[in-house]
Amino acid sequence: MAWSNINKAPLVKSIRRDTPDGLWHKCKSCNSIIYRSDFEANQFVCINCKHHNPIPAHMRIRHFLDADSFKEFDINIRSTDPLGFKDKKPYSDRLEDAYEKTSRFDAIVCGEGLLHGRAVQLGVYDFRFMGGSMGSVVGEKIARLFIRAREKRQPAIIFSSSGGARMQEGILSLMQMAKTCAALSRLREVGVPMISVMTNPTTGGVAASYAMLGDINIGEPGALIGFAGPRVIQQTIGQSLPEGFQTSEYLLEHGMLDLICHRGQLRDRIAQILNILVPA
Repeated sequence: MAWSNINKAPLVKSIRRDTPDGLWHKCKSCNSIIYRSDFEANQFVCINCKHHNPIPAHMRIRHFLDADSFKEFDINIRSTDPLGFKDKKPYSDRLEDAYEKTSRFDAIVCGEGLLHGRAVQLGVYDFRFMGGSMGSVVGEKIARLFIRAREKRQPAIIFSSSGGARMQEGILSLMQMAKTCAALSRLREVGVPMISVMTNPTTGGVAASYAMLGDINIGEPGALIGFAGPRVIQQTIGQSLPEGFQTSEYLLEHGMLDLICHRGQLRDRIAQILNILVPA
């Protein structure tokens, strides 16, 4: 090769390899970066600050119950639009959007499974479906869960994560508060316990109905639990509110919760409680 052509020789350039999507997770509480595999293995709890992030219903069920023991009921019940409600978009369109996002017909998954070998009736909210709001379908599925628990004499466990009643269904949504409480009272008549686990957030008509009526009320660390928002309450009563008054920790201190339990310990702790309340 002539010396005059040496600078024209082609150079090899490596191809840039981008980081695969979803490899990392950034904690919204402490801003630390952690492997998503570690994040999911710890049930969506930050390994650094222990912040409890929202967890999809199917993953909570998988971690909570014995392997391959869950059988879902009332799968195909879905909401309609009896009021023809429309805000920025029709309610029927919102339901369709929520279905496409979650592959579920409504905001709660109910079924039967085994917890350390004991049969239980389990309900788990999915906050991704319209903020876990309680409409006619959610109320119906919870009432049916309590009815099955009464008939089969199996403990009922509900993980709540909700913004409250579903405004698009108006009075039909508010009626679910009375409906679920009535079904729960029937369960209590036969001495079958209901364990209520309130996660972040549990608010509105859900907190004001069955969720605070468990035989044992449990909160996840740092969960927001309450009826109305702090600003609404403050404007209504005209007084300043104590800091953090709607957190699990504040409610435990003032006797509205029985305990606060880390998500990774819930499975074993609830099994211990059931062994005390309903000995095998």
